Amino acid sequence: MQNKEFVFVITHSVDDPERAAGALQLASNMLAFDASIDFFLMLRGVHLARKDFAQQITWQHAFSPLKELIKTVTEDFGCKFYVCASCVEPEGLAGKELIDGAEVKPGSFLGELLMSRQNLTF
Repeated sequence: MQNKEFVFVITHSVDDPERAAGALQLASNMLAFDASIDFFLMLRGVHLARKDFAQQITWQHAFSPLKELIKTVTEDFGCKFYVCASCVEPEGLAGKELIDGAEVKPGSFLGELLMSRQNLTF
């Protein structure tokens, strides 16, 4: 396999935790096969980067718990979570503490990532 670099664009969290968990579960499986993965969080997906957010998700039915998946991809595999700068204010993230490995970036940064990596959107 040639290109093993991916950007996962995640647009859901509070509104569909199973979709977010599915993305993180797939990513952790791919990371086990030496893929390079970073995450770009948009719309409601930005909440995944909020410190202690994943611990509050108790209604998730499928996949591993979000808090465990986020810990796996960040601590075990060193993945980054890039948070869409345009979504911070509308989603109430301004001034909130982010998880380790999360960084606010403009949409142009996502465009740059997409030019050099394969993309999966959830």
